[in-house]
This record gives sequence, structure tokens and C-alpha cells, in this order.
Amino acid sequence: MMARFPRTTEGIALAAQAACMLEVSAPKAGNVSRLVDFADTRLEDFLISALAIGPALTRADRASVGPIILQAVQDTRKLVSTNTNLGILLLLAPLAKAGLGTGDLRENLREVLSALTVEDARQVYTAIRLAQAGGLGHAPQADVAEEPHLTLRAAMSLAQERDSIAREYVTDFAITFEIGYPTLREAWRTAHDSADAIVQTHLTLLAHVPDTLIARKCGAEIAGQVSQWAGQVLDAGGVFTEPGRKALADLDRALRDERHTLNPGTTADLTVAALFLALVCD
Repeated sequence: MMARFPRTTEGIALAAQAACMLEVSAPKAGNVSRLVDFADTRLEDFLISALAIGPALTRADRASVGPIILQAVQDTRKLVSTNTNLGILLLLAPLAKAGLGTGDLRENLREVLSALTVEDARQVYTAIRLAQAGGLGHAPQADVAEEPHLTLRAAMSLAQERDSIAREYVTDFAITFEIGYPTLREAWRTAHDSADAIVQTHLTLLAHVPDTLIARKCGAEIAGQVSQWAGQVLDAGGVFTEPGRKALADLDRALRDERHTLNPGTTADLTVAALFLALVCD
């Protein structure tokens, strides 16, 4: 495993920035990486975005989740013209606050999520509109185009069936703590380098949790098919075998087109959350 970052204000912010940089640098199927750019979003956009979130996250000891997310999105949009990190920030902001407490991080997280307010929701809705996140569509209740009347956690509960990140708020980050983080820890013991461990974690998350960004753009059936493909790569050994690496390359080609419609972006965000835990807990 990599060096553990201290659970101080500065350490937590640095761990969050490092998690973002490590994730985007790894050659994950269908995502931007150090090997592949998108036409409208490049590796440097994500690296600059990782730097941009630092000041907001250093306020985790005194600011609530909503203001942290809004400031981080505002600071990012000053430097990068596309949405590179909204989903990441929705995950990292509560994790950062939880990481500052003593004791078990997930227990701290439950307290952070339980304390979320309507004002947190208002700030996050503003951040979502500013980030111009794609594929959100219209929601019958608590639509982000309107002013919220529910707490942020209650609003996330309404969205949990169509968004895995929203589901994390309702389940105390079950995907992150029960799939992503354990997979990353195990893969890090086996992999030759951190990039392989990150790619294996991304594959495992994608196989177990259909990517909701793909589902919003292409439908649940297609998202489920992509998860089956990821499972087949894992069955072949993933990054740890030659057949697995070949299957991974095939998956990567299958997920790429000019419009990036099969970009598993939500899975990438969840991978960042797992990395953050590894950097502050191990």
C-alpha cells in the first residue's frame, strides 16, 4: 500500500487530491487516463481539477458538506470548462469531514450524513447547475432545477434508484466501504503497481454496480450489459493474467466512441472514493 496521509485538515485535503490524480492516471476501460484523452476533456483537465479542490476541502473542519462542494465546483470551473469532478466531490466532501474525526471513519460518516440540512441541499443544487452535469434529465421530485425543500440526504434518497452516488448517501457509502475499498486493498497486495490495483478495482465496481451515468444516457439494459462485460474480464483474471489483460483491452475498445456514451464515469468517481479511504485508513 501507499503511504498513509494524516487525518488532519491538510492531510485529508492532500489525500483527496492524490486520490483524484491516481484514479485518472490509471488506464481504466472507457475513461480518460494518462494513455487516452476525450475530444473535449483531457488528462490535464482532471489533474488541474484535482489541484483546484484543495482549498475547499481544507475547510472540512468548519464547513458543512454543501458549501464544500459548491466552493470546490466554483474553484474548478475557474480553471476547467467541463464537468470533471462533480460526482467525485459529492463523494469526497462527506468522506473528508468523516476523516477528520477520531475513531472509525464509517461511524463518523453516518453522523455527517445524518446531520445534512436543507441548506446543504441548496448549495449542492447550485453546484450541480454550475457544473452542468450531463444526463440528469428531469426528476418528478427535488429536481435540481428547482429550490430544494428537503435535506440533502432526503433528496439523495429520491434519486438513489437512478444514481449510485445518491445511493451512497442513503446506505452510508455501502459501495465504497463494502466493494471498492476492500477490493483496492486486496488488489494493492497483489498488483505490480498502483495503476493495476486501481484498474482492477474499477473493473470490480463496474461488474457489481451497473454504471448509472451509462444507464442515464443509454438505458439500464445497456448499463447491465457493460457490467456483464466487466465481469467477463474479471473471470479471465483481470489485470493479473494475460487473457484478462486482452479482455480488458477489448472492453476498453467496446466502451469508446466519439460521443463517449459508454464512459463509465460514475464508476470512476466511486474508484476515487475507494482510493481516498485507502490513503487515509491504511
